[in-house]
Amino acid sequence: MTSGMTRTNEQDKDLLSRLADAGEEALQRLSDLPGGQRAVNVVNDLRARVDELGKKVRGIDALEARVARLERELAGLKKPPARRSTPRKPSS
Repeated sequence: MTSGMTRTNEQDKDLLSRLADAGEEALQRLSDLPGGQRAVNVVNDLRARVDELGKKVRGIDALEARVARLERELAGLKKPPARRSTPRKPSS
């Protein structure tokens, strides 16, 4: 690993840490305002709902694959059975 890459990773971590600290500070200031705690609670509830919806949406892909498989199986069951060719008996 080069020193340039290490320095970039450290700078990224530092930037992310500063952003996280600024976000926490902003939330603290918001909660200190009149009605601010209510706004913070609403945002937290919204975050929880978005997380829940995200989990449900991720499950849709698996359901679509399952439905496609079942549709193929059903199509196979609906096909008319192939006639078996049996040798004709010679007429006597």
